Amino acid sequence: MESAPIESAEPHPLLPHLRLDDLLAELQVRLDTVLATRDRAHTLLEAVVAVGSNLDLETVLRHIVETATGLVGARYGALGVVGEAGSLAEFIPVGLDEAEIARIHHWPEGRGLLGELITNPRPLRLPVISADPRSSGFPPGHPPMGSFLGVPVRIRDAVYGNLYLTEKLNGGRFDEEDEAVTVALAAAAGVAIENARLYQESRRRQRWLQASAEVSRMLLSGADTGQVLDMVTQQVLEMSGADLAVLALPDDERRELVIKHAAGEDSAKVLGLTLPGMSLSAVVLATGEPVALEDFSHDDRVAPVAREQMSLGPAVVFPLGGPGRTRGVLTVGRRPGEMPLEPAAAETVGTFAAQAAVALELADARRDAEQVTMLHDRERIARDLHDLVIQRLYATGMSLQGALPLITRPEVSERVSRAVDALDDTIGEIRSAIFALQARNDIKRPGLRGQLLGIADEMTGPLGFAPSLSLSGGLDDQVPAGIGGQALHALREGLSNVARHAGASRVDVTVEAGRDLVVVVRDDGSGMKASTRRSGLANLAERARQLGGTLHVGSAGDGGTELRWQVPLP
Repeated sequence: MESAPIESAEPHPLLPHLRLDDLLAELQVRLDTVLATRDRAHTLLEAVVAVGSNLDLETVLRHIVETATGLVGARYGALGVVGEAGSLAEFIPVGLDEAEIARIHHWPEGRGLLGELITNPRPLRLPVISADPRSSGFPPGHPPMGSFLGVPVRIRDAVYGNLYLTEKLNGGRFDEEDEAVTVALAAAAGVAIENARLYQESRRRQRWLQASAEVSRMLLSGADTGQVLDMVTQQVLEMSGADLAVLALPDDERRELVIKHAAGEDSAKVLGLTLPGMSLSAVVLATGEPVALEDFSHDDRVAPVAREQMSLGPAVVFPLGGPGRTRGVLTVGRRPGEMPLEPAAAETVGTFAAQAAVALELADARRDAEQVTMLHDRERIARDLHDLVIQRLYATGMSLQGALPLITRPEVSERVSRAVDALDDTIGEIRSAIFALQARNDIKRPGLRGQLLGIADEMTGPLGFAPSLSLSGGLDDQVPAGIGGQALHALREGLSNVARHAGASRVDVTVEAGRDLVVVVRDDGSGMKASTRRSGLANLAERARQLGGTLHVGSAGDGGTELRWQVPLP
């Protein structure tokens, strides 16, 4: 009997190792993605907290851009603040060093893709900027940039600005997750910006109220007006966030203005500058209306001497006071290439300047009232001296004179006669005192001699030392007001040139009134430089020529410079 063959058991099929490896690899990728998403969400949360932890607006804006570039791995980032006219009012870049920034001809102005984000505030992703037809290219000196991600930053329902991110670090493109993270950060940034703006505005208003109160207190307590205006100029600089603030005051005839107060960069260099009557400052003085300038140093409306000495880009020229009672002109500006003043800051400065002018008016009214009271007291004293003292002295003298014939001893008669003469002299002196009390001239502005001393004292700060001053002749009696005013301009211009260009350690000033009025300013500095612009000297020469005189500028005997301004006196 044949036995049945034993069937061999077939082995179970092996697991597809390749498929399993693929699944494990896919699982690992997904785990990595989950972990990366978790880390990015955690990083986003930390970024939101960090962005909202500061209340300084400039710090908040820069921190927003730095955080956004780190979250999405961008090489460059920027935040453009949208102004009232729909252009970029402020631009905060990240990723560029100072040398790269210096090579850029100008900041973006809100055209091309940036303008598209302003007019159509929605997230925008591009693989290559230059390939998009809406792109207007880059300004000269701008580094090349490829990929782009733009997201609007909103405060409630209004668009505050836009976040711009370019050049993905790994050379790829910004993806949907990058966009989602940036949109989330922009939402948190809007809240942080609003908080910082509210805090900044409250601080600005607080400083404005404190400064206004301090100005009023100083003026009403009798403080020197020049000291108060120095404080006003410094407060304007701090409130506006500007680089330079100057205050120009008009001369007596309101034909020209002189910069007498300055704060900020190069403030010592501009003190004493004379602005002509056809300048923008003179227009603001006449109209009482502020004027904003995009580029102060290249605006033809600005006086050439101001453009030469004040290196400013965006600036605003404010009146110190309202139309019809403008007391001076405030110029507040930033360096060339900087963004303009914030509208809120400019508004605060304008309000503060108007209030400071009101305080000056009140102080002048108070001084006028005090002068009226003083004049009344003088008149009362003069009447008492005339009606009582002089009459009694006169009666005493007459009595003594009538008694002279009764005196028999010659030595006694002579003594009484001398006493009568002394009484007559005393009456004459009292009459002179009464005339002086009734005069009004001594309470008005000082004469030419006093004004020359005032300019020398005013220029001591810019010079770094007090100039030597020699005054001779009938400066107050012999010099007409018109010629005296031109001499004051000559002295101020001469001392200003020494302060700006000479590097001197000594200045000798001689002013002499004889047949001619002669003003000589001699320094021991480095002498006249060929590159020195002389528009101010040209004006002095023209003024001297109109008065029939001359201006000579040349080397002094000790190597310095001598300015000699000479005009004939009538």
